[in-house]
Amino acid sequence: MSHTLQLSLSSSAFNSSLKVKKLKKVKLCCFQNSKDDDDADDNGGGEGLSRVILVERYSNGTAKRYVLGDDLKLRTILIEEDRTTESRFGVSHSPDERLYWLPRMIKDFILPAGFPGSVSDDYLQYMLLQFPTNVTGWICHTIVTSSLLKAVGVGSFSGTTAAASAAAIRWVSKDGIGAVGRLFIGGRFGNLFDDDPKQWRMYADFIGSAGSVFDLTTQLYPGYFLPLASLGNLTKAVARGLKDPSFRVIQSHFAISANLGEVAAKEEVWEVVAQLVGLGLGILILDTPGLVKSYPVLTSTWLITRLLHLWLRYESLSVLQFNTINLKRAHILVKSHVLHSTVPGCMDCNKEENILLWSQFMKPKIIFGSPLEKMDDSMERSHFMVESLLRLYANEKYILVVNQQVDDLKFYVSFKVGATSVSVLRSIWQTFWLSENWEIKGNVYDQLANSLMELENRFDDFIQKLKAAEWDTQQLNLKVPKEISIDDINTF
Repeated sequence: MSHTLQLSLSSSAFNSSLKVKKLKKVKLCCFQNSKDDDDADDNGGGEGLSRVILVERYSNGTAKRYVLGDDLKLRTILIEEDRTTESRFGVSHSPDERLYWLPRMIKDFILPAGFPGSVSDDYLQYMLLQFPTNVTGWICHTIVTSSLLKAVGVGSFSGTTAAASAAAIRWVSKDGIGAVGRLFIGGRFGNLFDDDPKQWRMYADFIGSAGSVFDLTTQLYPGYFLPLASLGNLTKAVARGLKDPSFRVIQSHFAISANLGEVAAKEEVWEVVAQLVGLGLGILILDTPGLVKSYPVLTSTWLITRLLHLWLRYESLSVLQFNTINLKRAHILVKSHVLHSTVPGCMDCNKEENILLWSQFMKPKIIFGSPLEKMDDSMERSHFMVESLLRLYANEKYILVVNQQVDDLKFYVSFKVGATSVSVLRSIWQTFWLSENWEIKGNVYDQLANSLMELENRFDDFIQKLKAAEWDTQQLNLKVPKEISIDDINTF
């Protein structure tokens, strides 16, 4: 037997006299059947006595209001609000007047989240000047590439420079296609690297290895050099897009004396020495006739060297000891505290952290930033249960519900306006306590209430033990999803 706390938000349209002022678009949904709604409308619809229980706000400017009428029917009203209301609820900072003409989608792609409040005042001016600087640099690169190819013999047999120019165009086009990968990674996934740099640095090497396969294949199919080399460059550019920002986070971790510039410079020394040694050994391998003439031997040598490279990369990342708390380390720390009332130190926790594991596959399974619609199977079809949950989580900046599947538990967390990284950490602690103490036949609401009591009694102890173990509790890498937030209309 399974117990679920359920509230179905699947709804049918209904006609209502309920009016909402200053709204551009209104879509009404209801939890009851249409016949009941028609009866309610005949009785006046209860406009004057309708009560908003909560408001679910979306980052695209729309919002959904959960309204309880005098007929005790819970309705939802989907609205599209004026953008100027966003700042009241902490959704965004005031816009930068210099970029008013840019569409929101492009701003999100090229600017850091929370711009302009999340960066220094000189950020935009620097980037606007940096852009044409890089453009001129790549123009020079294109021109110089033609000269280099001509110098090594490309085009010399034809007696003209046309062949060299054509080869340069093909070569630069290959680089340009590859750059698209970096563009996509930087614009779409730029907010991931601060949370888990070890994982993304490791995945960068996996993707870069895949790109090298395309380059090796060009020897077998020289007629398809451009598409194969372009695919190789595209893949390796994606890898570089993951590698560079991840390693910058790692460098910042090393620079505990505010000496990031020196740390980066010394890392460059190590890198250049390794490059010279690697190039020397690579030339030695290429100068060995038995390896150069046999393609299978050459690829086998590459494969063995690459596997060694990946193993060494994993070992190097494993020794990193971050004292910041991200989602993976939060799971380890919370689990230890819930089970044993202790927290591991930085060294033990980082050693236990699985670099390759995606957070989506961690147990227990937590879905953060869920809209109430996604909780259909997790909440009862009753406005009484909705109000009970709001009372239960009145002192928290989130709402957590449980959906017990046949073989697993799923936890859904919706965050209220004003939620912080501490709110995320509290929800993780409650989730672990529930997963460890869940009773299949127990009352779901009572178990949620008990978990909140335990959270209230033990969370301060958890924070104190984190500080004693020298974890950084001031800057948690636990981001609150900004796509959806809930306004809790506290009327109880």
